Amino acid sequence: MIKTLKNYFRISILTISILLFLIFYFFSSTIHTNLAIEENEKISQSLSNQIFNSMYQVMRKGWSRDELIQFMNNIKHSFKESSYKIDIFRSDKVEELFGKINQSEITQNVQLVFDNKQEFSQSKDNKTKIITPILAKQECLACHTNSQVNDVLGAVKIEYDFSSLIEQTRYEYFLFSLIILPFMILSAFFISGNLLKKINISINNFKNKIEGINSVKDFKKLDVSISKNSFKEFNQIMLGLNDLSTKLKNIAVDKDILEFEVKLLDKMIITSDVIRDWKEYIKDLLHEINIVLPVHCLITIFKTNDEFYEIEIFWLGKPNDEVIKYIDNVAIDMIRSHHKLDALDYDINHNFTNENFCLTSLAIEDISHEAKSILLDTPKIGGIVGLGIQSQLEKDSIQSIVIDSILTTLLNLVGSIKAINKYTENLEFYATRDPLTSLFTQRVFRDLLGYEIKRADRHNYHFGLLVIDCDNFKPINDTHGHSFGDEFLKALGKTLSNSKRDEDILSRYGGDEFTLILPESDEKETYTVAKRILDSIGELELIAPDGSKCSMTVSIGMAIFPEHSKDAVELFNIADAMMYEAKTMGKNSIKFPNEDDLKEIHKDAEDKSMIVLNAIKNEKIIPHFQPIVNVKNNICEINELLMRIELNNTLLPASKFIETAETLGIVHKMDYMVIEKAFAKINEINYKGILFINLSPKALIISEFINKIVKLAYEYNIDRDKIVFEITERETVKSFSLLEKFVQNLKLEGFSFAIDDFGSGFSTFHYIKKFPIDYIKIDGDFIINIHKDKKDLAFVKSIVALAKELQVKTIAEFVENEEILEFLREIEIDYVQGYHLGKPSKELTI
Repeated sequence: MIKTLKNYFRISILTISILLFLIFYFFSSTIHTNLAIEENEKISQSLSNQIFNSMYQVMRKGWSRDELIQFMNNIKHSFKESSYKIDIFRSDKVEELFGKINQSEITQNVQLVFDNKQEFSQSKDNKTKIITPILAKQECLACHTNSQVNDVLGAVKIEYDFSSLIEQTRYEYFLFSLIILPFMILSAFFISGNLLKKINISINNFKNKIEGINSVKDFKKLDVSISKNSFKEFNQIMLGLNDLSTKLKNIAVDKDILEFEVKLLDKMIITSDVIRDWKEYIKDLLHEINIVLPVHCLITIFKTNDEFYEIEIFWLGKPNDEVIKYIDNVAIDMIRSHHKLDALDYDINHNFTNENFCLTSLAIEDISHEAKSILLDTPKIGGIVGLGIQSQLEKDSIQSIVIDSILTTLLNLVGSIKAINKYTENLEFYATRDPLTSLFTQRVFRDLLGYEIKRADRHNYHFGLLVIDCDNFKPINDTHGHSFGDEFLKALGKTLSNSKRDEDILSRYGGDEFTLILPESDEKETYTVAKRILDSIGELELIAPDGSKCSMTVSIGMAIFPEHSKDAVELFNIADAMMYEAKTMGKNSIKFPNEDDLKEIHKDAEDKSMIVLNAIKNEKIIPHFQPIVNVKNNICEINELLMRIELNNTLLPASKFIETAETLGIVHKMDYMVIEKAFAKINEINYKGILFINLSPKALIISEFINKIVKLAYEYNIDRDKIVFEITERETVKSFSLLEKFVQNLKLEGFSFAIDDFGSGFSTFHYIKKFPIDYIKIDGDFIINIHKDKKDLAFVKSIVALAKELQVKTIAEFVENEEILEFLREIEIDYVQGYHLGKPSKELTI
């Protein structure tokens, strides 16, 4: 490279020399030529004056025509071999007296001299032209009797062509330049040699230092100092390189550290194995970290709830008790400094990657520590990760960056594991539990009731069912507010839990209504528990916000399996009817069904069956539509199709007849009827939005269902991309494989798929994993108190975060006021639905 640089330098000097030579040659020859031209112009002017004077001398003596001709021929002959051309012209007045002579044609310039009586001079195209007028003097009038003084008698024209002069001059200077060119080239090489000698001193010095760099440590010792004997300008470059090397010293990183960081980032892929065995995973990481940094221990601190901290300390080997106690205190100080707490509740656990590795000689003064913290809102979790590093470690800015990078990666890794664990626990808990009271939900109760009926029938035992409803909850809620009402329901749930037996299954059915399944209980045992519940709630008192005491009573309905029924729906309806009977009897009581009660209940069921059958027969199944609004633009983009029965000028909601229709096995006929009427309405008004259609689980087992829907879509010109079928999560648990096939067929036909009441059943994760879900409708039980209950808010945030990751749209149900809507906007729900946005109606919202 240096040799090439030298050659380039010499070539540059030679090129400059040649350029200087050419410039000298052309500049000098041009100047000399111009001087020669000026000199010849002066000669031409002098020659013109001489000819002019000679003519005046001859004319004074008087001359004949022959003498004039002879004079002109002599002049032409004299300048025949030269570059001069001379002409003499007679004017008109001279020709009048003495006649015409043989002369050259009078040109425009000659005529101009005759007219103006002024000398004409011109240099053009390497030629000089001078035309001088011959003016009459007093002495000339003796012969030229027809003229006056200063009249033009003639003119003398002299032309000189100096092209040959220019060529000769340039040729002479070219020969001269060729003589001095070698001297210029030799001088250039001599100068370049001296310059290169000075540059070589600095280049060789710099080269030797660069060749000695084999690591970042060598580079940091690099001294790009200037040489006293080097070229001054080149030293300025070296000074710039010196500044650059100083800056690079602060950012240069060894290859092994970069490879380690890449390897560490690869570890950020969190698998189920990592989550399950995360402690073993951290032990392996500690060994890898120790390859590039002498790290003795790694500290992870995470807050599992509002008050408790889990401290895990990982050691490379086993140290002495004094060092362990010191690091324990370091971990506690980390919590206090990062989370600003004084009183702490914590648990410390020490993990040893290799107990045979000796750290017993490790002293407290041998350890320094670095730490970093993180705080997540969803799920609510906070943590700190620290490193116990060898205190003698010479730390620079790069070393600090590496340590900070390791801490950040470890913090993200362990934090992600803890967050996933927390998130999973939340989903699993709230999938089966009521967010307010932490009791089982209505969906779980239905599943467990069906399970208990099968178990009792198989093992031939009785069990009891209680339906419990508050008598005066609405006045309490209205008088003291929803927040106090929620507190009362929590206290009520706790009282019920304390009053039941350990094996009994307590659920919050909805609102202020609760259910209790009592396994292996007959009428007497069931009544005993019911009486204990009645007495316990009678003793319950809470202090209202205004300072007054509030108490409550409940009405309880009973039913026993198998005496009253072997069907889950019917058994619940009996207990529910008995609860309403208890209220009719004066509240705060327990009602057990007798034969007349059972007959009346069966009659009501028969009446509902007739209502459903007549509605199908007379086509009284009416479609209603409830708007679903896009949160970002407040535009209704979706309508949900709901089923109603028209009866005596009133409309019955699906909740009043759907279970009866399912029991009769005709709900699919109602689905066909309401879907066809909805498609006709869409076609009629040219609706371009999306339509959600609720499907009964019975549709899953009807093989021709999808074919019929496809036929209806074709008949009414419906865009299948705009149709979304939604199935309630809890209704398909028993038919998972059947649902999977059904959904695949739906998607193949171009329809979309949604899960309703998401989070309310057992199979939340299975749905996410197995099915191509397009929309998730979050169970309204989590939405209705989202602005009041942090648990509800955390759970909904978790669902939204998961849905965004999977690119699934979210819909929040039960949006009943603006406050709830604002909360949903903040957590970036996609769509909202509820009475605050619009109630169901016969018309589609556009």
